Amino acid sequence: MNDSIYSKIQDSPRFKELVSKRERFAWILSAIMLGLYAAFILLIAYGPQVMGTRISAGSSITWGIPIGVGLIISAFILTAIYVRRANGEFDDLNNEILKEAQQ
Repeated sequence: MNDSIYSKIQDSPRFKELVSKRERFAWILSAIMLGLYAAFILLIAYGPQVMGTRISAGSSITWGIPIGVGLIISAFILTAIYVRRANGEFDDLNNEILKEAQQ
């Protein structure tokens, strides 16, 4: 691609819309992950008895383990949500922008 195509893309309102949507979505998912992580740390700090409580009377597993695993799994889920939207809506918008710029 040459400089004129880059200029068309940067000046395109659709490109600005794409950047805005993608950035907003990434920040929302980041805030969710940060909130979950902060809640986990606060629970460790202010509710250690919850994290140390056994799941059942005969179990050696405490609630801290499934909560920690849940935090890790939530990161994978949020990543999958971003990838799905990026491969769908964001890629479609990107392709439309490229088609417009090459005309």
